Amino acid sequence: MNVSVVIPVYRSEKTLDALIERLGKALPSFADSYEVVLVNDGSPDDSWGTIERLARSHPWVRGIDLMRNYGQHNATLCGIRTARYDVICTMDDDLQNPPEEMPKLLAKLNEGYDVVYGVARKRQQVWWKNLFSVLVKRAIGYVMGLRTVRDIGAFKVFRSSLLKASEEFNSPDVLVDVLLSWGTNRFAAVTVEESPRAVGHSNYNLLKLIKVSLLVLTSYTTIPLRLASVLGFFFTVFGFFILLYVVITYIIAGSVPGFSFQASIIALFSGVQLFSLGIIGEYLARVFERTGGRKTYIIGRTTDEGK
Repeated sequence: MNVSVVIPVYRSEKTLDALIERLGKALPSFADSYEVVLVNDGSPDDSWGTIERLARSHPWVRGIDLMRNYGQHNATLCGIRTARYDVICTMDDDLQNPPEEMPKLLAKLNEGYDVVYGVARKRQQVWWKNLFSVLVKRAIGYVMGLRTVRDIGAFKVFRSSLLKASEEFNSPDVLVDVLLSWGTNRFAAVTVEESPRAVGHSNYNLLKLIKVSLLVLTSYTTIPLRLASVLGFFFTVFGFFILLYVVITYIIAGSVPGFSFQASIIALFSGVQLFSLGIIGEYLARVFERTGGRKTYIIGRTTDEGK
């Protein structure tokens, strides 16, 4: 089996040496030919210098330096589009995804699946981040139309032929997992061990998780727009019954409820309107970004240039 390992790199100069060392020991045990593609996603530390050094000392290591920080999924898409082999594995750069667990994913792939995720037996992060991470993954899985795989993550293997379904994709808003679902519905997952983070901390905070959630819901599905339509219809009917209530009250009592009733109704309807406008605004923002000419990523240099 020939395997390309794609790793987006950000603030990882202290973990890359150990990661490549472990990959160098693990890959020969199950791969006939292999390569590791390290994509530097505009990292502010000396990650690119480390990548260049590793590429010089290991012929199976290749480096790509993006012109700025585009995001984890953008960098991952760049790496997998330049991968040379039929099977591609993506993983994080922080040593939380053990390279020694990769054979489990490949064995499941050989059962006839096209994408196999490595699901951690126990997540090594705080409870609130676990909760929001699960919600985001569930949202992505729903958009992808998956019912069998719930925990979607960076550690996965898939067949490079799936990239044909998204080869024309060129948008700044990227979710690699959704792009893979454009080419197949044969997904599976296996349980793997996850190591605690050795250096630094996660680059994903609450705001980034919310941003990913909005990206999922407004870039790859029309469900929020339909929700806005349903809310509009529901509150139109609700407003009709309120009008009926006011008319009947006026006929019977000779007066209608006062300022508090009126203010609460106005606040309720205004909130729904602003919520619906916010959903439409998110979609308009996606259209603006996709028509503005921004690229998914731009490669600044590679370690292949000197070879």
